[in-house]
Amino acid sequence: MIVSVPKEITPGERRVALVPELVSKLTAAGLEVHVQFGAGLEAGFRDKDYEEKGARLASDAFAEADVLLKVRPPTADEIAKLREASVFIGLLEPYTSEAQVRLLGARKVTSFAMELMPRIARAQPMDALSAMSTVAGYKAVLLAANRLSKFFPLLMTAAGTITPARVFVVGAGVAGLEAIGTAKRLGAVVEAYDTRPSVKEEVQSVGAKFVELSLDTRDAEEKGGYARAESTEFYKKQQEMMGEHVAAADVVITAALVRGRHAPILITEEMVRGMRPGSVIVDLASAQGGNCSLTEPDREVIRHGITILGPTNLPSTMPFHSSQMYARTVTNFLMHLLKDGKICLDPNDEMTRATLVTHQGEIVKEALQAIFGAARHGS
Repeated sequence: MIVSVPKEITPGERRVALVPELVSKLTAAGLEVHVQFGAGLEAGFRDKDYEEKGARLASDAFAEADVLLKVRPPTADEIAKLREASVFIGLLEPYTSEAQVRLLGARKVTSFAMELMPRIARAQPMDALSAMSTVAGYKAVLLAANRLSKFFPLLMTAAGTITPARVFVVGAGVAGLEAIGTAKRLGAVVEAYDTRPSVKEEVQSVGAKFVELSLDTRDAEEKGGYARAESTEFYKKQQEMMGEHVAAADVVITAALVRGRHAPILITEEMVRGMRPGSVIVDLASAQGGNCSLTEPDREVIRHGITILGPTNLPSTMPFHSSQMYARTVTNFLMHLLKDGKICLDPNDEMTRATLVTHQGEIVKEALQAIFGAARHGS
């Protein structure tokens, strides 16, 4: 069975779905590995590095692929080049990619969306979303520190004492927790808020003060540990109560996402206006619309003296380690699916069931069937 890795063609994407160190793991399992010429170059991995580990270099990663490993969702042209009944494993963005999902189904491709991996202990080595969120949380703090007109740490200098910067992190998932830890290591005073009370201890364990608001958050967490969507009234009250914490911060990092939905607006223009000039907001939810009403994807916006950053693909700005981390999750999942050198789908396996999107010409993910059906009927 041939496992192929193409060069990513999405503008600005520098990651690769397999790194040389993992080639031998796949070949030891009886798989033949093909890597497209130049696939890993932008991430720091040379063609000869793959060859030395046992991969075969190819000009076309699609023609002979039984399994295609990828970072970004395939384009229509890429899907057309996939072999019928082949297997796709990658970040598929299925909730916002109806056309691609339908094309994969029509091509009879068995596709797996890595971002749908369940948050369970057994799946942690395959959790691509958490791996990439770690990179995003780390880099968000560095971006903020670079734009902020202040030092992050407390400094005792001959010219007097410099007080530390204040950082407020909204959303304490993997990205938020990494942002907290990074900001603390840089010497900032950090506060964090999340609608899920269960994350309080995690926030405190990485050195931040957990902000508690007088809101009913008993049902804020859905199965799997993800945040649940709340009502418009809830978000309005949340905005009002968070206002003083946003105003007191030099840096605000937002990472509040609801899976499969538009990101909730947590910071209004009025709240931005209340911040001190020179402060910075880094909105990690920008790819899903943003947590700040003034965010513009992949642009730096300055409004009311506040710098607002809306990066949509921070992992690609650190492609070497991002590729290492992502490739490990993908390889672990592929090995999980293998039995006697072949892909074996176990309908009773939670990891398989959660990530499987299309199979045998059908969209098998029930949640997607409901969303696509509703969109088609205009509801």
